[in-house]
Amino acid sequence: MYTLKIRKVGSSLGMILPAEILKALHLGEGDQLFGIVDKDGVRLTPYDPEFDSAVQAFERTRRKFRNAFRELAK
Repeated sequence: MYTLKIRKVGSSLGMILPAEILKALHLGEGDQLFGIVDKDGVRLTPYDPEFDSAVQAFERTRRKFRNAFRELAK
């Protein structure tokens, strides 16, 4: 467990993430981190939830039009 402190960064607020958390999430300077609000609080993840739903939509489309895609690929 880590305690993170909110600090003033310019005219905004921010927090410093410990190196262990950055390493576990495979994050570095300039990478994006997404905050997802759920019933337990806020979950931080490097994975874009909108990208995940786009992939799921593509998978549904790919299954539905499997034969058409196969013919187009010839």
